[in-house]
Amino acid sequence: MLVVFIHGALNDHRVWAAQSRWFAQHGHEVMALDLPGHGVTAGPALDSVATMADWVLATLDTAGVTQAALVGHSMGALIALEAAAKAPQRVTHLALLGATYPMKVADALLETARSDEARAIDMVTKWSHSPGYANTEPLRQLMLTMAGKQLLHTDLAACNSYAGGDAAAALVACPTLFIFGANDVMTPPKSASHLSTSIANAHTITLTSGHALMTEQPEAVNANLLNFIFGAAVNSSDSR
Repeated sequence: MLVVFIHGALNDHRVWAAQSRWFAQHGHEVMALDLPGHGVTAGPALDSVATMADWVLATLDTAGVTQAALVGHSMGALIALEAAAKAPQRVTHLALLGATYPMKVADALLETARSDEARAIDMVTKWSHSPGYANTEPLRQLMLTMAGKQLLHTDLAACNSYAGGDAAAALVACPTLFIFGANDVMTPPKSASHLSTSIANAHTITLTSGHALMTEQPEAVNANLLNFIFGAAVNSSDSR
């Protein structure tokens, strides 16, 4: 079964390095996407979650993929949710990391992303990690490689304006896993309670992490995704 990883705002496939490498090493097919304008995929960037979800499904069409498990982080979680609602027959499993709905972005961060992208990147870097977490520079450097094209503002505005979460949640037909970070100040677990309870057959897991779950807790993320997608029982005291 193919596992498709969808990144968040001003990120690209590299944020999934620990997951895509680990799954591939264990014999599973993976596809870590770069959304238009991000990483190696040519722009222009798309400006809505709905059009990004359409692009993901079209990319699967081009690759000849009829069914896949979708794993999304932050903005990528909204994209995965929307794609699962648009094409429920094509999505076997849905894993949403650092997800919430509505995903409102503070006006101050939106304006800073528009007028001073480097400062906004510093803000997002700080807020993406647990207090005291030392290895924050890789995420900052990744975002800086894509700076200068207003991508952060475009992505954050798309998250902020997305209004389809409730309708999408009602249409999700596959097993769904939410993975939250207990120290996440960008999408706190409690902010997603409405979304997580709106999807039938959903489980939730909370890890000791900030928003950047894939880098702060790579082994735990890998283990829980493997259990969820490939049939083992979800093993967490925080699961529902």
